[in-house]
Amino acid sequence: MNTPERFANLPSYAFPRLRELLDHHTPGGEVIDLTIGAPKHDFPTWVVDEIVANAQGFKGYPVNEGTDALRAAISQWVQQRYGVSVDPATQLLALNGTREGLYNAAMALCPEQKNGTKPIVLIPNPFYQVYMVAALSVAAEPYFVAATSETGHLPDYAGLPAEVLDRTAIAYICSPANPQGAVASREYWQTLIALAEKHDFRIFADECYSEIYRETPPLGALTVAQEMGVNPERVTLFNSLSKRSNLAGLRSGFVAGGPDTIRRMKQLRSYSGSPLPAPLQAAAVKVWQDEVHVVENRALYQEKFTIADEVFAGLDGYMSPEAGFFLWLPVENGEEATLKLWLETGVRVLPGAYLAQGEGDENPGHGYIRVALVAPAADTRRALIALRECLYAD
Repeated sequence: MNTPERFANLPSYAFPRLRELLDHHTPGGEVIDLTIGAPKHDFPTWVVDEIVANAQGFKGYPVNEGTDALRAAISQWVQQRYGVSVDPATQLLALNGTREGLYNAAMALCPEQKNGTKPIVLIPNPFYQVYMVAALSVAAEPYFVAATSETGHLPDYAGLPAEVLDRTAIAYICSPANPQGAVASREYWQTLIALAEKHDFRIFADECYSEIYRETPPLGALTVAQEMGVNPERVTLFNSLSKRSNLAGLRSGFVAGGPDTIRRMKQLRSYSGSPLPAPLQAAAVKVWQDEVHVVENRALYQEKFTIADEVFAGLDGYMSPEAGFFLWLPVENGEEATLKLWLETGVRVLPGAYLAQGEGDENPGHGYIRVALVAPAADTRRALIALRECLYAD
């Protein structure tokens, strides 16, 4: 039987690779898993009450684009958070988490050609794996741009050759960045948006870590786009409740952008989407409207930022994250460091190379490990102390 080759050369996903690296070895201590970015803080207890109160909604098919109430609540949140008004009827679409939207946006919006040739999709390196698969799915060329300490851990798209930018149809950008925690400044957004205007490409702004920060809320792409007065189709925003509210399983996300962007995505989603069940949409309305639990959640992460800064004080190359909940720690070889840490301490982290493209030293994640600050504070402190003593002993 014939099978497609378009995805035959995909690298193994990060976590199966990690299991292959570690799981046939015995851990050297009590296991503390700091690998996956799955929030472990408590979510508001009243979420369950909302689901139960609306349980009759499971009897019917859910609204594909999101209920009026859900889109209104998200629109209000966007106005409150970013100072940008989006019409809930024409400029916003509810999603089943951001990954669905980040994929389907490329499916709906990437042209078959750009300036008479194969289009390019710009992807930061390291990157969220769905960006690459989305590019391959639309027969575009994934073009990886290193995000290193030299570039402030954000991709320098402005430094690319004009011939690359002229072929570019979409640029993915994650701010706060996964895994480095870097935040795009107003100048960065202005430069990128001006570049997109000049070379006529779309910006897909993945801002799912936007509500986990130290003191200052990260600036959003839509805010700067509005300030610059650019075409509303130019910048498309993606966000969700997963990190903001510790509700990754609720799957409430959204995409906001220009009316034509949303019309095209809505049309595709009517055929291929997987909408949230009605009781979950009802609960999501209340969650998007509440900020009290978000402040409490952020304080827990801020406590762990402080713990990390204390443990790694004086460590050469340590970069305290601006936002998000990952540490991006420098090591000589990420795979070797991950295995050593597992064998000697039981602390489980992720080699940085598993999140990036490139062989050996050409992979910008080769000399890093990613550490997710998702465990309780006491476990986090214990794990980080063990990590420093194991990998950075004088």
